[in-house]
Amino acid sequence: MRPSVAAALCLALLGATSACVDPSARIASSLEGYGFAPDQSTCVGEHLEKNLSLGQLQQLGRAARAAREGDTTPGRLTAGDFIRVAGQVKDPKVPLEVARAAAGCGIVTAPPAL
Repeated sequence: MRPSVAAALCLALLGATSACVDPSARIASSLEGYGFAPDQSTCVGEHLEKNLSLGQLQQLGRAARAAREGDTTPGRLTAGDFIRVAGQVKDPKVPLEVARAAAGCGIVTAPPAL
């Protein structure tokens, strides 16, 4: 696809050129705004951009915005919140990839062995 056609498609789907230029940076910026460390946010953004489609990322974004409505602590998002929000998306790949990204990027770790 030619760059101008791709940009037009992104504009139609997202309504913002910044999301089309670098989705992983947009994800990372959002996560940093919720209190995640910059290196973890970048790691998660890169993982999600690589493993989820544009439509899946849009669904995740809508679920995150909906979950934040009426939140008494809108500036904070815990790893549990992030994974719980991903679980609201009907596509089973989304919560799986969010959990993989969170674990792989050091946001959450595996529970201790018994």
